[in-house]
Amino acid sequence: MKARIALAFLLCSATPAFAQDEEPPKPITVSGSVALVSDYRFRGVSQTDEELAVQGGVTIAHESGFYVGTWASNLAGWGTFGGSNTELDIYGGFKLPVGGGTLDVGVTWYMYPGGADITDFAEPYVKLSGTLGPVSLLAGVAYAPAQEALGQWYLSGADAAAGVYNDPGDKEDNLYLWGDISSAIPNTPVTLKGHLGYSDGNAGLGPNGTSIAPTGKYWDWMLGADLAIAGTPLTLGVAYTDTDISDADAAYLLPNFSSTKDGSSISGSQVVFSLSAAF
Repeated sequence: MKARIALAFLLCSATPAFAQDEEPPKPITVSGSVALVSDYRFRGVSQTDEELAVQGGVTIAHESGFYVGTWASNLAGWGTFGGSNTELDIYGGFKLPVGGGTLDVGVTWYMYPGGADITDFAEPYVKLSGTLGPVSLLAGVAYAPAQEALGQWYLSGADAAAGVYNDPGDKEDNLYLWGDISSAIPNTPVTLKGHLGYSDGNAGLGPNGTSIAPTGKYWDWMLGADLAIAGTPLTLGVAYTDTDISDADAAYLLPNFSSTKDGSSISGSQVVFSLSAAF
């Protein structure tokens, strides 16, 4: 009996020591990722002429819910805005718990270093995320107020190719609605994922002959899977992407809106492969 009492006392007295070994949550955390993708698709449309892209980003978050971060990718073809042919996003916002989910309110500033200043624009967003059993869900709204970068400076791809502005200095807004869903397959390293988005914006072309909402209104979607490589921070991904932009609508935006390799629409269906690492 004495031995049992002594053992119980030792276990109880050891509990605080284990607790003390655990590090308290840090007030500031830094996270990020790097990725190699076979094609950079932004809302269903290729930004790298259906070619390889190197991407990476980092986020600094405070325990209060505030965060700031940056993300970058190389560009080509439709996504090129001159300069270094790079997209650099700077974002910041605030996350707070709502019910059993998280509300995220922030703004992204899209920059194209070395390119024309009028191609940069700001886009505020609101995202609500949560879980339903094993399924993770996210719904988002991004609304960019009227800006020159989103304006309808050209009415068609032919006008843009000729370099004749139809309405220089025009300012338009842009709305993007989307939903994401993902779920891990039990007892496997595989996660299934899906995305559906809707764009409503400029039906023409902006100051550099592109638009973040080609044809004005359209849907984009993605179905894919990620494979986490055990013992490493690496993840292999494959995703099928597509839009409902018709061949006729895409032709109206030519020659800008086509791959320089074979002339195919850069909004057509595509299987995208990726290799990413998170830290």
